Amino acid sequence: MEFTKGHGTGNDFVLLPDPDGQLDLTPELVAALCDRRRGIGADGVLRVVRAAKHPDGAGLAGEAEWFMDYWNADGSFAEMCGNGARVFVRYLLDTGLATPAGAALPVVTRAGVVRALVEGDVVSVEMRRPQVYDSSAATLGGLTLTGAVVDVGNPHLVCVLPAGVELSALDLTTAPGFDPEVFPSGVNVEFIVAGDPVDATDAHSLMRVYERGSAETLSCGTGACAVGAVALRDAGRDTGVVAVDVPGGRVTVTVTADSCWLSGPAVLVATGELDPTALPRAAAAHPG
Repeated sequence: MEFTKGHGTGNDFVLLPDPDGQLDLTPELVAALCDRRRGIGADGVLRVVRAAKHPDGAGLAGEAEWFMDYWNADGSFAEMCGNGARVFVRYLLDTGLATPAGAALPVVTRAGVVRALVEGDVVSVEMRRPQVYDSSAATLGGLTLTGAVVDVGNPHLVCVLPAGVELSALDLTTAPGFDPEVFPSGVNVEFIVAGDPVDATDAHSLMRVYERGSAETLSCGTGACAVGAVALRDAGRDTGVVAVDVPGGRVTVTVTADSCWLSGPAVLVATGELDPTALPRAAAAHPG
């Protein structure tokens, strides 16, 4: 089985080329691939498949050739992954599966079609405009933290830390508690504090995130977009540019009147072959 390993600001993925949708990808195989001791190790898997060849992408095959079949590290599905989309586009271009052009490159995801622009090391993807529409709370280590509910094609809860609570001191080795009535399918929880001013931006946030299905990650693209929307709201703005610092680096979020652009580096670090039979036994039965 061929694979490529890539990351966007430390948010890492195993990419599996499967243009015609022939790979028998199962939750067990995905979890085994993402195992950091017995597999390759990643926050998720990106299957590279033609939209027309996958049931979740076929309906939009007329708008884009490629479907990003994204799976969380635990083998569950996710509607969208901003950093994953940026790495996915880097893979398409570097392998010649897509050709860069003046117009943005469209990619089908479970949250719809996203567009991407590439400029040197920076890959930018345009996603839906984040919708901040409610409030809820997360519980963590005895703390109850109020947050904003944000829809970025997948669910987020953005919690601004109160004075006296240090971002670096949060224990994210266990999942934060949340209201299942508000988030029946789970939620990505972001914890943020304001950063020092950054040139050419309207706000600056420092963020850590616990992603549903993947635990704490070094970066989360849709989470950064959610944080950007909340930071602009708190600054009294409807649109603008926000620098978001994550443990894996910095991304830039640009919220417009009708969309959101996520920009940052996307890197492919390795390519090779793996032996599915060498993975944990539950996955080896489904090598494809």
